[in-house]
Amino acid sequence: MKLTWHILRTHIGPFFFAFITLMFIFLLQFLMRAVDQLVGKGLSAWIIVELLALSLSWMVVLAVPMAVLVATLMAFGKLSSQHEITAMKASGVSLYRMMLPVVIASLAVTYLVLLFNNDVLPEANHRFKVLMIDIRRTKPTLTIMPGLFSQDIQGYSIITRKTFENSNDLEGVTIYDYTDPTTNVVVTAQRGKVSFTPDYRKLIMDLYDGEIHQVAVHDMQTYRRMKYTRHRIIMNTEGFDFERSGDNEIDRGSRELSAQAMEDSVNLLTSLNNQALKTIFRQTPPSQPGILLDPRTLGARTFQSGTRLRAIMMALNSVRSMETTINNQLSFIDYNQHRINEYLVEINKKYSIPAACLVFVFIGAPLGIVARRGTFGVAASFSLGFFVLYWAALIGGEKLALREYISPWVGMWMANIVLSILGVYLTLRMGRETPSINWALLRRLVPKAWRSPDHYLPDAE
Repeated sequence: MKLTWHILRTHIGPFFFAFITLMFIFLLQFLMRAVDQLVGKGLSAWIIVELLALSLSWMVVLAVPMAVLVATLMAFGKLSSQHEITAMKASGVSLYRMMLPVVIASLAVTYLVLLFNNDVLPEANHRFKVLMIDIRRTKPTLTIMPGLFSQDIQGYSIITRKTFENSNDLEGVTIYDYTDPTTNVVVTAQRGKVSFTPDYRKLIMDLYDGEIHQVAVHDMQTYRRMKYTRHRIIMNTEGFDFERSGDNEIDRGSRELSAQAMEDSVNLLTSLNNQALKTIFRQTPPSQPGILLDPRTLGARTFQSGTRLRAIMMALNSVRSMETTINNQLSFIDYNQHRINEYLVEINKKYSIPAACLVFVFIGAPLGIVARRGTFGVAASFSLGFFVLYWAALIGGEKLALREYISPWVGMWMANIVLSILGVYLTLRMGRETPSINWALLRRLVPKAWRSPDHYLPDAE
């Protein structure tokens, strides 16, 4: 038991260190990609925090398997560099016994990641998607630059000759109003002032000493010109304030559903495809020998019979209608099959990524013993290489499965299968190796609690 806890304690520190480091890297990468969508839209700090918290869900799914690999490499590398692996083997502890507590712990981690991947991640992905759509809909704050048209407000185009940095005053204002499709309106003013209503849903333009020009669009003959001393225009500014959408207002994609929900969708789509196939079979007549009659190839005497000609034309129309129906059903089946493949890919992915936690243990333990260095740099180098290989194989398998070149199961599990074979081979090879024993060194290295009563270490000479 002491040996088990010692090995697990060796893994705990590197695991959490690697997990936190990877989460920080993923989060930094996300911020670099999303910063242009967040800056300048007047979002509150709580909205930014909520967005970051929701984005952590998919980062956890990627960071945990990689942290398991880093922790296994670092732990067994440290044990090997300090000759503890040699001491444990000399006292009768095999490599498989050393790996047993790590395998059991990885099974627990796999189960937890599987629950997280199936229950928490879909809901977090959906809320993240809804929040990002709401943020994209939010327009940046209104900016009016002198000499440039501003079209931030729908239905209006505004240009000014001069603005003032310390106030909302304007000079030389011209506004093109397109809100009424039957009339073109141009408003000019020598000066003006901009303000918002308290809820930021209306923009108020107070204009002074100007003119209003109106032209009817339908005949371009009716023209009105009005002068004013003071005029106020109220414009709708929907989109400048952040508005939340309901969770049920936006449809859920495959990555926003649990495995059970996707399996139900697959069963429903399969049933619809079966019904479409039955419709095709009902539309297809039994094959009989004969020739297709074409009125253009018939003789002149045939056209003298109007009844026969109408029968031929009705038959041709029936064939065309049958062809249209069959093509529609085939297109419907192809569309449903693509959705079925997409759901099957996501279902298998929900199980294959957590299973990588177990696979990486069999990769990391023998490689850590071979490397004999328990530093983070060595472990990170090995881990990055294997994880890039694993992720490239996973993405490639997903693309091939979606294009129906391979089955979804093969596409999502091939990387795990290949790495599992490699890991088992390395583990078996390292387990068969027996290092040369220096008894004097072992008596100093092996604690009494680790020594088996059936194994005797002779006194040092």
